Amino acid sequence: MLNIVFLTNSWLSSFDQPGVCITVATLLHYFLLAAFTWMCLESVHFYLALVKVFNVYVPKYILKCCIAGWGIPAIVVTLVLIINKDFYGNGSLSESNFCWIQDNTVFCISVVAYFFLMFLMNTAMFISVLLQIHSVKTRTQKTSRFWKW
Repeated sequence: MLNIVFLTNSWLSSFDQPGVCITVATLLHYFLLAAFTWMCLESVHFYLALVKVFNVYVPKYILKCCIAGWGIPAIVVTLVLIINKDFYGNGSLSESNFCWIQDNTVFCISVVAYFFLMFLMNTAMFISVLLQIHSVKTRTQKTSRFWKW
């Protein structure tokens, strides 16, 4: 959906309809944040699968992932719309026809900071998975040395 909204954005913004542009910018923002959130949830899933291998049962795991993956971005976009729906628009000051977030502060908080939060979470999960793989490898090498004698 992110790709579809992104590819049709210029065409839809050419209609010069503020409502259409706000809708397209909102959808683009939502699906971008949803992609970041699902990327983060995938790293949590890898962490659970590779580090917390045993005794990890999360009741209604998929439902919780779906609520987080689709709900957290919806909350962020809804907050932006509640604060001021005119944060989304066509950018009449620029020469481009692209519906997106018009305020730099809103962009930095709701996209850049959100991305960095997801990136830090992914990095933490990645490091913990690497440490787990390294410790398993070290234990395997120690046991194989013991059995060689």
